[in-house]
Amino acid sequence: MEKISYISLMSNKVKKYGGINLAQGIPGFPPPKELLDILRDIATENLHQYAPGNGNHKLINLLKQKYSGFTEDNIMVVNGATEAVSLIFTYLNGIIDKGKTAMGFDPVYESYSRLPGIFEREFKVFPMCEDGSINFDKLEKFIEEENVGVIFFNSPGNPLGTIWSEVEILKLKEIAEKYGVFVIADSVYSELYFSESPFMPTFQSENFFYVNSFSKLLSITGWRVGYFICSKEHMEKIRLIHDYTGLCAPSVLQEAIALYLEKYDFGKVYVSDLRKKIKTSFLLLSDILIDCGFTFTNIDGGYFIWAKLPEKYDDGLKFSMDLYEKKKVATVPGIHFSDNGKKYVRFNIARYEEEIVEAGKRIKEFTIDN
Repeated sequence: MEKISYISLMSNKVKKYGGINLAQGIPGFPPPKELLDILRDIATENLHQYAPGNGNHKLINLLKQKYSGFTEDNIMVVNGATEAVSLIFTYLNGIIDKGKTAMGFDPVYESYSRLPGIFEREFKVFPMCEDGSINFDKLEKFIEEENVGVIFFNSPGNPLGTIWSEVEILKLKEIAEKYGVFVIADSVYSELYFSESPFMPTFQSENFFYVNSFSKLLSITGWRVGYFICSKEHMEKIRLIHDYTGLCAPSVLQEAIALYLEKYDFGKVYVSDLRKKIKTSFLLLSDILIDCGFTFTNIDGGYFIWAKLPEKYDDGLKFSMDLYEKKKVATVPGIHFSDNGKKYVRFNIARYEEEIVEAGKRIKEFTIDN
């Protein structure tokens, strides 16, 4: 895999030179107005010092209500899901054998594939079936042969928007416990599904770490407020690491989120509307891409379309670069997520309908002219 972040590279082109950003997972929608009103109202209150290390007490209590069966000893609020994943892995890296590897499912989100390398730990990739499902017999053999110690997965996925079924997640749990493997379950897109709500892998298990965030849910990626859930025994040790690294998530922003969730039923109306907008954008862009000759399967939720290029193209990196230079539409080449992704491109669909239509028009013009 390439070592540079093509997500940052392509997104920064738009920020510097303009265009339509279908590269980085940035929502094109504003946060809830009610949330911004709350933030404005509390901005002058005495909330500008460090928050409690494990999180705003009101926010922790609300998460306890959402995820019944867990206590404040199981939950910690951190600086976004990315910090949650890296904090958990930093801890796990210190307790698993040095010869153990980490793994993810091809195509792999960048944080999962790059993070182990920071600690000089090998990362392995397990191929999903063409329809996005998992061959668990092969997976079990792979875990054993590759000496896997940590598994990353997300549902709905990024870049491939597949949703894991309850049966699949329970099977993964069974295998993880059989081989003593730790699982980091990233669920930041769990409420942004197209049809049925995904199964939530929140287990009372020593092997599972559940990660989520408010970034995509409330269109506040710049706020950097996420959280994770795990066993009390793991959490006690992870909190010690957090004290010397992230310390706490932004105090004012945690308070604003807590007040909003409390007053507006966890943003139920906003999230429902957001879900509809993203699905509409998905349907619009997918029709245009299919008309242009792209192919893709099993996108059930999340922010992205993972698409195979039309037959006349064989290089996703060149396609992405040329598309931006000629039509100012930024996408991410598939090689960023997979060694087998040379003929793929990822599109961000979490944009307004008008922007998707314009981007689709430019993509169509590009494929006709090139």
